Amino acid sequence: MLKRLDILGYIGAEQPIGRRTLSKQLGMTERVLRREVEELAALNLIKVDAKGISLSGSGREVLREVEPFLTLIESRNDLAGQLKDRYSLKDIIVVRGDAEENPFVKEELAKLTAEQLTEQLFPGAVVSVAGGSTMALVSKFLRPKHEDLLFIPARGGLGEEVAYQSNSIVGYLAEATEGQHRMLYAPDSISEASLQSLKAEPMVSEIIELNERSSFVIHGIGDAFEMARRRNVDEATMQKLAEGQAVGEAFGFYFDADGELVHKVTTIGLQLEDLGKKEAIFAVAGGESKKEAVKAYLKLAPENTILIIDEVIAGHLLA
Repeated sequence: MLKRLDILGYIGAEQPIGRRTLSKQLGMTERVLRREVEELAALNLIKVDAKGISLSGSGREVLREVEPFLTLIESRNDLAGQLKDRYSLKDIIVVRGDAEENPFVKEELAKLTAEQLTEQLFPGAVVSVAGGSTMALVSKFLRPKHEDLLFIPARGGLGEEVAYQSNSIVGYLAEATEGQHRMLYAPDSISEASLQSLKAEPMVSEIIELNERSSFVIHGIGDAFEMARRRNVDEATMQKLAEGQAVGEAFGFYFDADGELVHKVTTIGLQLEDLGKKEAIFAVAGGESKKEAVKAYLKLAPENTILIIDEVIAGHLLA
């Protein structure tokens, strides 16, 4: 059932799609996929013609009907239970699959983050939001339940790809919830002198104050060197990260496998030490490349963290 839902979901997103492309994207042999396609066609859930494979009307209806249950189906509650015995966090949720191999897994991480956040929001809640590709997907699944929600950038982030900057993401989230947002026009890394100067600006000081009183934070956990490259750090800093054997990054805090500080970026916004005061922290990551970063992050994560990961990372944490 899960295999066929995967196939139907991917066809729905990419239709019309060729069998060879579909088998490659889903990691199936063409022989196995051919059999599944024949079965789905016999059930009148897909159409196969010269243009490729598409969903039939019945196939679209099936996907629409099962969508409310997909989160439960996709979750690995067995792995989550084992992790909860090992780590003292507010909650741990595990999604089936590998976010780096299957784009639907990444969407599922974003969907679960949106669902968990929606459950805890209240009228007038302030949410601090970090940048990143998974964070950018959250707005796709977040639906308004309360009024007067406010989304703010957790820290400066100019210099990253625009779509993944927290300034852009807070706008997406506000639009999805009919709420409000604020912008923070500040780079990710600045000098101490510039930091003090910017803090005096009214718009910047407002963001700092809002971050101090926000109730929730959503953020990703990144591989140290991937994040450093994305933020165009200088060679001296890259050398420092290499010598310190940095494995992960969160909020400008680069840490090694023991969760110890290797390098800290001078930035405006939330710091790691601020997280323990929040009602909940939603930390999200998926994919093979982030498994060491997540393992290290859990050595410094506050107990109010809700960890949302895929089964590749979960397996590594339990190894």
